[in-house]
Amino acid sequence: MEITTKTAKFTNPLYLESGRILEPYEIVYETYGQLNEDRSNVVVVCHALSGSHHAAGWYEGDRKPGWWDALIGDGKAIDTKKFFVICTNTLGSCFGTTGPMSKMYPSDEPYRFKFPVITIKDMVKAQRILFAKLGIDRVHAVVGGSMGGMQALRFAVDFPGFAKNIIALAATHATRPWVIAFNEIAKEAIIKDPDFKNGQYDPKELEQKGLTGLAIGRMAGHISFLSHYSMDRKFGRDYVPNEGIYELFGRFQVERYLEYNGYNFSKWFDPLSYLYITKAINLFDLSTGYDSLEEALERIRSKLYLIGFEKDLLFLPEEMRQIDEAMQKCGKGELSEYYEVKSDYGHDAFLVEIDKFSDYIHAIVEGKR
Repeated sequence: MEITTKTAKFTNPLYLESGRILEPYEIVYETYGQLNEDRSNVVVVCHALSGSHHAAGWYEGDRKPGWWDALIGDGKAIDTKKFFVICTNTLGSCFGTTGPMSKMYPSDEPYRFKFPVITIKDMVKAQRILFAKLGIDRVHAVVGGSMGGMQALRFAVDFPGFAKNIIALAATHATRPWVIAFNEIAKEAIIKDPDFKNGQYDPKELEQKGLTGLAIGRMAGHISFLSHYSMDRKFGRDYVPNEGIYELFGRFQVERYLEYNGYNFSKWFDPLSYLYITKAINLFDLSTGYDSLEEALERIRSKLYLIGFEKDLLFLPEEMRQIDEAMQKCGKGELSEYYEVKSDYGHDAFLVEIDKFSDYIHAIVEGKR
C-alpha cells in the first residue's frame, strides 16, 4: 500500500463558526492507494480526539501502525487497491495542521490562548476546502468514529450530496452532559497544573516529563472509553506483583494501566490542543442553526449508515438510533440505516474490535448494501 503524506497551505481566510478568522493555515493529510481517472473512488476517513492523519500503514521506525490499520489497506474492508483513501489532521490538533501551538502570522510566536475556538463544523469546512483544492468535488464515502463520526455527520448536513455514503460510528447528534463532564475534569486538571504555566509552557519540556494535569484528564477519559465488562476481563482484581496489598500506594493492575497510559499520553499530545479539541466536541450539535434536529437532517442527500456499540458508555447506542428515528420522522428514512455492534468492550470498540463491523463497512463501500 502506497502512503503519501503532504501539507497543504492556505492564504485565504477561513471564516469560523465563532465569527473569527483563521489565516493563513495549513492542513496535513495522508493518502493511500491511487485516485482513478474520474475521481470516483475517494474515501474520506475522519479521526477521533487523539488521532491524526496517520490512519493506516507503517512509518519507518513505528512501534505500531496507523490507528485504523486493521480496516484500511490492500485487501482490507476499505481496500486501497480499489479506493483512494484520504485522512486529514483536523484544525486544532498537534500533528501538523494549524493549532494553538502553531506560529501566529506574522509573528514567530505560537497562538497559545490567542488561537480561536474551533468547532467540528470548522474542521469539516477546512477539509472541504482542501478537497476542492485537490480537485475532489464528490467522494464515494466519508467514514469516522467518535469525533470522526461527528465530522462525518457534519459532512452529511453541511455539504449535501458531497458523499455518496456517510458512515458514522460511535458518535451522537449532540454531545451530552456525561461527555462534557469528563472533559471538564481534564480541563480543570490541565489549567490548574502549575507546569501548565497558564499556557506558557515549553513543549519540549513536556515531551520529556509530560504534564500531570493532562495525564489525570486522560485517565478520566480512559474510564469512559472502556466498560465494566472490558475492565473486568482486562484487569479483574489483580494486584501489581511486588507491591504490597496493605501498602497505601500499592496498586491494582487497573491503577497501573491508567497511570501508564495517562502519563505516556501527556508526553506526546499537546495540552492546549486537548483543551481546544474537547471544546469542539462539547459544542457539537447538528441542530445548531436549525429549529430542530429533523430540520437539519432534511438537508441530507447521502445514504447514512449509523453504527452504534452495545455497551458504549461515552456515546450511548441510543444516541445513534435517535438520528435514525429523526431521519424516519423527517421523511428521509430510505436514506438511513442503523446497525448495532454486539460488544461489551465500550466506546473504544470502534478502534479495537474491528472484526465485528469490518464486513459491514466493506459491504457499504463495495455497494453491496
